[in-house]
Amino acid sequence: MKRILAPFALLVSAALPALSPSSGLRAAPVTVDGFTYVKSLGGIDEYKLEANGLSVLLMPDRTAPVVTFMVTYHVGSRNEVTGSTGSTHLLEHLMFKGGPNYNDAKGNSVKQFLERIGGNYNATTWLDRTNYYAEVGNDQLEGYLAIEADRMRNLWIRESDRQTEMTVVRNEFEQGENDPQQALDKEIFAAAFQAHPYHHSTIGWRSDIEKVPIEKLRAFYDTYYWPNNATATIIGDFDPAAALGLVKKYYGAYSKAPHPIPPMYTEEPEQTGPRRVMVQRSGEVGVVGISYKSPAGSDPDWPALNVLATVLASGKTSRFYRGLTDRNLTTTVSASADFYHDPSLFQVYAEIAPGVAHEPVEQALLAEIARVRTEGVTDAEVATAIGQLDASVAYARDGSFAIASVINEDIAAGDWTLYITVPEAIRKVTAADVKRVAGLYLDENKSTTGWFVPVKAAPAK
Repeated sequence: MKRILAPFALLVSAALPALSPSSGLRAAPVTVDGFTYVKSLGGIDEYKLEANGLSVLLMPDRTAPVVTFMVTYHVGSRNEVTGSTGSTHLLEHLMFKGGPNYNDAKGNSVKQFLERIGGNYNATTWLDRTNYYAEVGNDQLEGYLAIEADRMRNLWIRESDRQTEMTVVRNEFEQGENDPQQALDKEIFAAAFQAHPYHHSTIGWRSDIEKVPIEKLRAFYDTYYWPNNATATIIGDFDPAAALGLVKKYYGAYSKAPHPIPPMYTEEPEQTGPRRVMVQRSGEVGVVGISYKSPAGSDPDWPALNVLATVLASGKTSRFYRGLTDRNLTTTVSASADFYHDPSLFQVYAEIAPGVAHEPVEQALLAEIARVRTEGVTDAEVATAIGQLDASVAYARDGSFAIASVINEDIAAGDWTLYITVPEAIRKVTAADVKRVAGLYLDENKSTTGWFVPVKAAPAK
């Protein structure tokens, strides 16, 4: 939902796609009437539903009698405009309110069905996508798929539901405002991006959350929730031909969108000087954040930036731990290379130790960054970082539900095959690659620095 800074380890493992699970001999792609086979890679087959353009990814894994079905809509907060920020997230909440065919009154809503069968389910909104998914027993796939497909086009979008869910979302917004890192992160993004909609957080501005007209939410739904703007992913114990038959049965009834899906074409202008922000509000912990403009997740330089972030901030042997935390300047320091559809940020955040001022922490961070830019890193540091990232892959591939969440981020970044190709690229990163990307992207003129300064009471209005 909202941009979450901590834990960065989750961002790394989500961004570093897991390899295909072991499932025996690889079966050939199937031929099912109404589908066009597109391509295969790493145990995943891609198909296109000819009637309406729905993309379908199949990843069979017979190691357990469960299956995960996920639908990813290619719409996120990057598709919002002023006055309707947070609409994608609020609509995600409304998607659980049902429609004429499946609802609480009938006892067959998506929540009631999944809780009755013991399904593990979730829905999330982010900058580039929205997804809905559940892990169920392999004999319950059709029941869930039928409800999920129905709410693609048959959702109730009612003002009474908006009023109820608005208060829930507003509570989430307030929780983020009370978290020093999240509050500072929102201000840094707002300063770093002036034109591109990454400028606003996924949860949106408070006034938009409270006041967005129900007509705008309905228009948003009718603009983006169509088969040709979605990817359905099935992972686990299923028969590919039968699964495609179910997708055709329940999604094939819909047409393509009756209009072109609006492209997001705004590009962020080049930044030509450093920017600074300061947040002063109630809190206990001071934070220093430094962010640099970085490329999209699909860019060939992203793997080296991910290794750089790991060298800088992962574990007690990292540069930031030895240079700051071990010297009692900080309690934690994290770094990450954003894995998004469009160019974003390479982020560094430090929580300041009690009694330490912001300035020496900022200078210590900059000194370590300057050292990497001028001197580079060692082969041993790179090998350690790659080993750590490989381990994060192993943790991220624990079952079909976890794998679906990882593939979701690769779909959002623009190409599901990143699930396979990014780990391969990371294993090839060299010390020279890391030094090159540090010199190229960790540029002061492309930076935005922020301080969260805790105060005993909120400033008077």
